[in-house]
Amino acid sequence: MSATTNWVLDGSHSEVQFKVKHLMITNVTGQFDVVSAQASTNGEGFENASVNFEAAVNSINTGSEQRDGHLKSGDFFDVEKYPVISFKSTDYHASSGKITGDLTIRDVSKPVTFDIEFSGTNKDPWGNEKAGFSISGKINRTDFGLNWNAALESGGVLVSEEVKLQAEIQLVKQA
Repeated sequence: MSATTNWVLDGSHSEVQFKVKHLMITNVTGQFDVVSAQASTNGEGFENASVNFEAAVNSINTGSEQRDGHLKSGDFFDVEKYPVISFKSTDYHASSGKITGDLTIRDVSKPVTFDIEFSGTNKDPWGNEKAGFSISGKINRTDFGLNWNAALESGGVLVSEEVKLQAEIQLVKQA
């Protein structure tokens, strides 16, 4: 039996972004500036890895202080009551290109599946082994209690229910 290998997020080489349609005509992009992740693997490969991820909601950054404040309020994430978004994998097979797990936002947990591309491993100039992943997918924000919206005079709504997620993740192997 292979030994367990533990990996943690290299935050300076990772990003977690989202896009939401605004006014039904353009996408607004945001990110979480404070995130953490851990992965446990059986041996050196990532087949059947177990993954845990967290984002600090207070670190949301869309480039607009006013919008960020609204997103942190009770209309959306309610950061005072629900400071963390989390994901815990339930099924990951590197060869499938899919990772499934429980996503929790505002204490609402739902199973989700994201596309995941394993980019391989490499050593940095200081001898640290790194692993890279690209992750993408979509969720419906109302499934997680993020219901605020405003109707537009021309029809449609101010903020789309669909949220596109994109992450570039670099993990570093723990000694």
